[in-house]
Amino acid sequence: MTDIPRAPRTPTSRRSMLFGTAAAGAALLAAGCTSNENNDGDGKESAGAEVADSKPGKKVTIGFAGPQADHGWLNAITTQAKNRAKKYQDVTLEATEGSNDNATQVGQVETLINKKVDVLVVLPADGKALTQVGLKAMRAGIPVVNLDRIFSSQQAYRCWIGGDNYGMGLNAGHYIGEQLKDKKNAEVVELAGIDSLELTRERTKGFDDALKNYPNIKKVARQAAEFTVESGQQKMSQLLQAQKSFDALWNHDDDQGVGAERAIKQAGRDEFLMVGGAGSKRVMQAIKDDDSVIKATVLYPPTMAASAIDLARALGQGKGIAGMAEYEIPAHVTLYSAVVTKKNVDEYLPIGFT
Repeated sequence: MTDIPRAPRTPTSRRSMLFGTAAAGAALLAAGCTSNENNDGDGKESAGAEVADSKPGKKVTIGFAGPQADHGWLNAITTQAKNRAKKYQDVTLEATEGSNDNATQVGQVETLINKKVDVLVVLPADGKALTQVGLKAMRAGIPVVNLDRIFSSQQAYRCWIGGDNYGMGLNAGHYIGEQLKDKKNAEVVELAGIDSLELTRERTKGFDDALKNYPNIKKVARQAAEFTVESGQQKMSQLLQAQKSFDALWNHDDDQGVGAERAIKQAGRDEFLMVGGAGSKRVMQAIKDDDSVIKATVLYPPTMAASAIDLARALGQGKGIAGMAEYEIPAHVTLYSAVVTKKNVDEYLPIGFT
């Protein structure tokens, strides 16, 4: 495959296709992929256009490689991908064990390339470190669906699908802003994720940009944790010790939020509202019960892995997406970071991860 230069893109590009909710994005892709052959040539779909879910099509072998499932969200990613593949009689999924070691993951992807899978779905532990193996697959004629953590070259993938990290922070900030807009001199704190990851910096930027719309609100402290329970508890304890009172907390990740909540309970603090991140079932249930400081969470839906399988199947069968006039699938699909509150939690509980 010849390398074709393309316009540069960042994960926060607003040019990406936006789906209203994670469920809506998955539903659009699950609705099927229309065959390019069943088109009358003027952009109108013919009456007999094939939909991917209507009947089994061309058999497709999809290789799936992701990080080690040592985190609730990552475990949900793997589960979503495997369960989606099982729904299709024409799909065979070759899944690796997953690894957080870059060299090991590169080797796992190379093994899938050597097996000559039809399409690859790759969630890299580190997008930059896995870029070369993505390029290798593309040059071997194997289209790559880059899932979430983006490769550093757009030539390393055919399609990128993932969450909107900037939008996640933006929506968390707007929710908190609306809750505190009538309070004078309101103060908020932020419990971020791993600062070495671009996604963490994007989430913080979105949060800060949203707060600029509320001149009465000031972010007074920020701590970066490690997306783990232990780090969440440690860093939240530090925030609580440093800030004797504040009005709202945004925690980037519901898994590290388990530790944050422990620290909050140990400190006996409840003067603030807490907004989570990612959308775990545990946090959604807490929102529904309304018996703690947790009042909302901002989705980063693991359903993206199921949608990635849909996209890979479409690529392998040479089809597009139902409901779109284009013959080809999009180059970029960005899922929307919906805010889950007590008002809509029942709608989102089914896609909460454990």
